[in-house]
Amino acid sequence: MVWIGFVLGLLVVVFATMSLVTTFVLPRGGSRFQALPLLVGRVVRRGFLLVARPVRSFARKDGLLAAVGPVSLIAQLAAFLGLYILGYGLMQWPWTGSFPGGIKEAGASLFSVGLVHASATGNDAIVVLAGATGAIAVALQIGYLPAIYQAFNRRESLVTLMESRAGVPAWGPEVLMRHQLVRITDALPALYGNWELWAADLAESHISYPVLLWFRSPEPGFSWVISLLAVMDAAAMHLSLNPTTAPSEARMCLRMGFTALRRIAQVLHWDFDADPDPGGELQLSYEEFVYAVNLVKETGFPTERTSEEAWRHFRGWRVNYEALAYRLADHVVAPRAPWSGERRHLRFELMAPKRPPHRSPDGKTFYDQRFRPD
Repeated sequence: MVWIGFVLGLLVVVFATMSLVTTFVLPRGGSRFQALPLLVGRVVRRGFLLVARPVRSFARKDGLLAAVGPVSLIAQLAAFLGLYILGYGLMQWPWTGSFPGGIKEAGASLFSVGLVHASATGNDAIVVLAGATGAIAVALQIGYLPAIYQAFNRRESLVTLMESRAGVPAWGPEVLMRHQLVRITDALPALYGNWELWAADLAESHISYPVLLWFRSPEPGFSWVISLLAVMDAAAMHLSLNPTTAPSEARMCLRMGFTALRRIAQVLHWDFDADPDPGGELQLSYEEFVYAVNLVKETGFPTERTSEEAWRHFRGWRVNYEALAYRLADHVVAPRAPWSGERRHLRFELMAPKRPPHRSPDGKTFYDQRFRPD
C-alpha cells in the first residue's frame, strides 16, 4: 500500500511540475496542464461573486470583484505548493511509516528549503528535491508578476483612452458620433489600427496568462471587454453604412477582434460556432440598430446606405463576435453597457454612456444628447 502511495505521489509531483512549467515558463493556451490555474481562478471568482451578490452599488461591487485577479494569483501558488506537499508526503510514506508523518516531512522540507526534518527516518533525496521545488515554485511566481502587470498595463492604456472616444461605459455608435461631432473622423483609421494591434496583444497575453481575464480596470465603468466590443461595433457600423469610404483598418480590426475572442474562448473551453451564418439571428434587435443609426446620422456622419440596407451587412459582421463578447462580458461581470447583453450577477439598469456638452468659445452648445435605452 505504501508503495502505491509513493507512485501516486510521484504522479502528483509530475503533474504539478508540468502545470507549473506550462503556467510560468512555457505558457501555451489550451494546454491540459493549464487546467489547474483555470480551476483555481474559477473557484476564487465564484467565491467573490457570492460575497458581492447582496451589494447594490455597482462601484462597491466592482471594488470587491477587483480582488479576484490578485487573490487568484495567491491561490494559484497555494495550489501548487499544496500539490507538492501532498505528492512528496505520499512519496515519503514508505520511510516515515505513516501518511501524516510523510506530510509533515514534506511540509517542513518544502518551506525550509530542506533544512528542517520533521522525521529522522525521512528519505534525504526526497527532502532535498522538495526543498528545491518549493524555492523554484516561489521564485517562478515572483518572476511571473512583472509579465502579468506589464500585460495588464498594455491592455488598460487603450481602454482608458476610450473615455474620450466612446464614453463610460463605451458604446460603438458613440465612437462614430463623437468623432463626427468634433470633426475628427480622419482619426478613425488610426483608432481601428491601434485596436487591431491591441487585440493581437490581448489574444497572446490572455491565453498565455488566463488569470488576466479576472483583472478588472482601475475605475468602475471601464472594461476591456466592453471597450473591444464598442470598437468592433463602430467598425462594423462604419463598414455597413459606408462600404466604399470606410477605412480598410476597420475590416482588419474586426477580424483580429473576433479572432482574439475566439482564442480566449478556446482557453476557457467554451463551445462556439467558428463559421457562423452571416444571416444568423442576433440578440441585438433591428429596432436598436435603427435607433443608433438615426443618432449617428443626426450628428452629420455621412452614410451611403439606409438603415435597412446596412442592417444585413452589420448583422453579417456582428454574428462573428456577439455571442462570445456577451458571454465574456457576463463572465467578468463587466458594466452593463448598451449592446453588451445581460448580466446574471448584476441587477442594475442599463448604464448609458455620458457625453459632456461640446461648447465653443462663443458660448454655443453643439450637443448634449445622450443614449436613451427606451
